[in-house]
Amino acid sequence: MSSDVSTAAAQIGVTGLAVMGRNLARNFARRGYAVAVHNRTPARTRELVDEFGGEGTFVPTETAADCVRALARPRCLVVMVKAGEATDRVVEEFAALLDEGDVIVDGGNAHFEDTRRREQQLRERGIHFVGTGISGGEEGALHGPSIMPGGSAESYRALGPMLESIAAAAPDGSPCVTHVGPDGAGHFVKMVHNGIEYADMQLIGEAYDLLRHAGGLEPAQIAEVFADWNRGRLNSYLIGITAEVLAHRDADTGLPFVDVVLDQAEQKGTGRWTVKLALDLGVPVNGIAEAVFARATSGHADLRRAARDLPGPRPDATAVGGAEFTRDIEQALYAAKIVAYAQGFHQIATGSADYRWHVDQGRVAAIWRAGCIIRADFLDRIRAAFDAHPDLPALLVDDTFAKALGQAQQPWRRVVATAAQRGIPAPGLSAALAYYDSLRADRLPAALVQSQRDYFGAHTYHRTDRDGVFHTRWAEPQRPEERAD
Repeated sequence: MSSDVSTAAAQIGVTGLAVMGRNLARNFARRGYAVAVHNRTPARTRELVDEFGGEGTFVPTETAADCVRALARPRCLVVMVKAGEATDRVVEEFAALLDEGDVIVDGGNAHFEDTRRREQQLRERGIHFVGTGISGGEEGALHGPSIMPGGSAESYRALGPMLESIAAAAPDGSPCVTHVGPDGAGHFVKMVHNGIEYADMQLIGEAYDLLRHAGGLEPAQIAEVFADWNRGRLNSYLIGITAEVLAHRDADTGLPFVDVVLDQAEQKGTGRWTVKLALDLGVPVNGIAEAVFARATSGHADLRRAARDLPGPRPDATAVGGAEFTRDIEQALYAAKIVAYAQGFHQIATGSADYRWHVDQGRVAAIWRAGCIIRADFLDRIRAAFDAHPDLPALLVDDTFAKALGQAQQPWRRVVATAAQRGIPAPGLSAALAYYDSLRADRLPAALVQSQRDYFGAHTYHRTDRDGVFHTRWAEPQRPEERAD
């Protein structure tokens, strides 16, 4: 391990050595790269080198200038600090020291609009800015995450081989990283990934709740159900860890661990960003939105206490259906999962078109197959669908998924009906079914909504029988309609 800044030629630098940054630096070093490491607090840099210096070549630096001097050209620096103002400060500090052609990588959970702004500002100075989504948590950062870099194609040519070497490997051996698209595309796709993650977790939570409070199973029994599902088409990281969590008992009380955890779920913001942007884009992501709102509802403890005595259905202690009910829930969970991913990919496609990113949805599905939180066998079927039909208008109409949804029809509806009858909240499963039925409906009540809007606000409407924009003079029956275009 070298600490001589004047002679070192590190291939990559990492500034910001909290858990994610430290583990990324270790990942690079383990893959044979000399890594310049820097932190605002030098003690953290020394701790990293003292504890993990044997894993590879680290170049410890105390100042931003030292860190830049330690890097071989073109310099590549990964910034792993808190999103927002902290990122702006660090990026500006280092940009002032860099030269034309150098690369700054923001690996934090930045809002993609901030990334677009930073990319444009640095491009004008000849510096490449690469907003990069990184998923997999601290273990993924160390052992191989899914990586979603944006930025210029030129910057990826310099950076790509290094990222590919530290990324997770998909089942076919390919690295889980791809150049997503220009400017903010990488962080946009990571944002949607997190929105899908919210939906996936909510659906799993609802499946657990139904198995327990309608199916009459205890957590350890439900753990066995999830472990069994994880050997089938639902095989995924989240299903797997759910089985482990439900099998775990609290050391202090001996109770099932899930029973001693406060039922108030927190969130860091990316789910909210997904829903807000979906509204701006006009993309229906009601499954993701319900997951975000479910977390918000769980956090309003006073509101929930005040409403606890509201009337509900008559209590029914009879368990539902045994093995058949469990099979129904597996079908409902799989169908709703298809819908959640379909909504996420629809948002990616719409954002890509609006911002002219040309995101390859098949490649996105491919790099999510390993390393990231939503990694699952299921994603290989999504990749195959988009590879076969790059212009697929909706994931639901792919033959494989349409067939699965057809087979899930009656079980899915029975599960949602059971939840309603028993008073068990299942907003994710219900919203997914409503979305599915909305897409397949011949006509929607939007026709009535448009009529109402025209009545009270003269907002006009289109007709089914001829072209044009129309307005009805509701107060003048003798002249009920006029063209408004």
